[in-house]
Amino acid sequence: MGIDPGTNVLGYAFLDVVSKKPILRNLGVIQLHKYETHYEKLRVISDRVDNLIRVNNPDEMAIEAPFYGKNAQSMLKLGRAQGVAISVGMIRNLTVVEYSPKKIKNSITGNGNASKEQVAAMLKQILKMETLPKYFDATDALGTAVCHYLQGDKPAISGKNYKNWGDFIKTNPDKVK
Repeated sequence: MGIDPGTNVLGYAFLDVVSKKPILRNLGVIQLHKYETHYEKLRVISDRVDNLIRVNNPDEMAIEAPFYGKNAQSMLKLGRAQGVAISVGMIRNLTVVEYSPKKIKNSITGNGNASKEQVAAMLKQILKMETLPKYFDATDALGTAVCHYLQGDKPAISGKNYKNWGDFIKTNPDKVK
């Protein structure tokens, strides 16, 4: 499950992995514009994410980390939305992993500064999608899920994460025969 947290629009996406290939199962957005207070939005995020988890039964949740823009108040609200989604995932016993926007963009396009349009176009190609969704929040959530999928074959030993096998071998030459 991939989540792009938001306080006006929250994106979500679900991937299945079949024969080691990602297959898009479901993606969309939760519209939060109509709720008057931030607290109502947080309640709706909790309820809807919980329902999405119950219906789609994912094993893991990947969520995009908020980034600091120009408005600290917006960052605080976004962090609360992310925290609610993470809490629901943890209550549902999902493994939760957070990725920075740069990490997601880099894993999808090879460029950590790629535009949302570039990420969406690459996802369309990778997953052989006929059309793209209306909202970038949905493709951002899908990018988060695909980023997490792509991290799945990376070696992780003793709590250390390596970028690739070459990095692992350089750090651990004694483990190679």
